[in-house]
Amino acid sequence: MKTFTITPTSRIKGEINIPGDKSISHRAVMLGAIANGETVIDNFLMGEDCLATIDCFRKMGVDIKENGKQIVIRGEGLHGLRKPDGILDAGNSGTTIRLISGILAGQPFETTITGDASIQKRPMKRIREPLFRMGAVIEGKETDGDLYPPLTIKGGKIRPTEYKLPVASAQVKSCILLAGLYADGKTTVIEPSPSRDHTERMLSYFGSKVEVLGNTVSVRGPASLEGREVDIPGDISSAAYFLAAGILAPESDLLLRDVGVNPTRDGILEVIHRMGGMIEVASERMMSEEPRADMKIRNPKSEIRKLKGIEIGGELIPRLIDEIPVIAVLATQAQGTTVIKDAKELRVKESDRIRTISSELRKLGAKIEEKEDGLVITGPVKLKGAVVKSYGDHRVAMSLAVAGLIAEGETVIEDTDCIETSFPGFESLIKKITS
Repeated sequence: MKTFTITPTSRIKGEINIPGDKSISHRAVMLGAIANGETVIDNFLMGEDCLATIDCFRKMGVDIKENGKQIVIRGEGLHGLRKPDGILDAGNSGTTIRLISGILAGQPFETTITGDASIQKRPMKRIREPLFRMGAVIEGKETDGDLYPPLTIKGGKIRPTEYKLPVASAQVKSCILLAGLYADGKTTVIEPSPSRDHTERMLSYFGSKVEVLGNTVSVRGPASLEGREVDIPGDISSAAYFLAAGILAPESDLLLRDVGVNPTRDGILEVIHRMGGMIEVASERMMSEEPRADMKIRNPKSEIRKLKGIEIGGELIPRLIDEIPVIAVLATQAQGTTVIKDAKELRVKESDRIRTISSELRKLGAKIEEKEDGLVITGPVKLKGAVVKSYGDHRVAMSLAVAGLIAEGETVIEDTDCIETSFPGFESLIKKITS
């Protein structure tokens, strides 16, 4: 079991490039695999989750070559996938298993897909119901009224549908839209509030007919996708740890280049601004239908900026769901109370993130109260180094690393192998900006 030891720092400085966006990397491989012709992906995230997606499509006969951070895919077209010889393995990736299920629903063969121990605890009834309406059958482990992997998906003739999501979810929305590519007609998904829209943007970029009206998204099938060149921006969810570190450091001068600023993902910037932190966003530009920009944080030693507690909830939650653990770290240093609510979805991530980030920040001295759908954090407090655990959750591990940068003494984070799922090289970048 790997550990990561963090010592406090008073100064954060440097210029770094954040690895490619995980969500976009997954989707680029999936659409490239079922498109006609060649797709070239630059700045692909070579993390374990995205490599699991590549492995699944290779097992279905897709030629995918890796050259550093560049991926070249020879697409097989909408109906060119082959039945895999064995079980598909999504590893630790919820995005892989849920999104690929939509594509498998349209195949004329039966497929079984599973994942690691964490994935086998992730609820899948949320995708079974809409896919069943569309003509696919999904079987799995039935426990406590829900469905869990391994999943066996019996694809077939897919029907178009209109489906209203009870909770905003980019993964469920994307699963339905990808299945809709195989239907004869219009498939529509209605969300209670907008979730990340990478699938819609990329479908349009690859030539699919996509309609977006408020919280309603539709695709028309059968689709014919064409291979594209895709340039992936840095992942704002990964950038969040360095933004938080720069905000919390007594002195900082930090530049993050080419970070994605998709408006359905930029909630972390809004939260930092409302809490009193300052981030300069510059050189905004658009490539491959995704906006990106450079971000700079400067906290001169002569200026002391005090963060303040705020309330976070409602429609803002889908725009920062992955960043809530590191926001909790920021909140420990804010004056007053920070309330995070409407985030029950955190309980069914790689870990129960409400419980795990609460328990581990308390070990460092944080005043944090666990609620059914969120957290209540009172600050500011002086954190003190301790031995903490990631629970195999990459976002918990990296958030605790940020906390360790401002804690007194040494912080030892146990079980940090999980960081490789989304951010290979994280430890070396932390060392770079603190040396």
